[in-house]
Amino acid sequence: MDRFLQGRTALVTGSTSGIGLAIAQALAAAGARVAINGLGTAEQIDAALASVAATGSESRHFGADLRNPAEIEAMMAAAQDWGALDVLVNCAGIQHAAPLAEQPAHKWDDIIAINLSAAFHTMQQALPGMAARGYGRVVNIASVHGLVASKNKAPYVASKFGIV
Repeated sequence: MDRFLQGRTALVTGSTSGIGLAIAQALAAAGARVAINGLGTAEQIDAALASVAATGSESRHFGADLRNPAEIEAMMAAAQDWGALDVLVNCAGIQHAAPLAEQPAHKWDDIIAINLSAAFHTMQQALPGMAARGYGRVVNIASVHGLVASKNKAPYVASKFGIV
């Protein structure tokens, strides 16, 4: 594979499993050192790190509760101390399916915070450095639900529409 990201540093939120982990692995295979972020047990996080490192690229986990802007700011500072961020991928996402009238308010808040607001907070921290260095890429992962609604997924649809 072409290692066109050799010497670059990437951060992928929601990358301890699923699509985010696959993105982290692909960025590492392209030569980037990859900061992963996401939920999971210590064993799951170690397995994710090992799978990224198997490409020959360095990886490190940066924990943060993406519902909390102060934790996002601390994560971004720590990640940028590890390596100036060249690539930011906002992939973290959660959902809770329920009719709107039965949707717990705290679930709405969590979904909007993680799926939408976290992208704002990470970009706010990453973009100034990218601009100062004259290089940066940001990829925000949306969903078909950002274009077409789905029954019982109002907060998820709203959050992904916001990303779109």
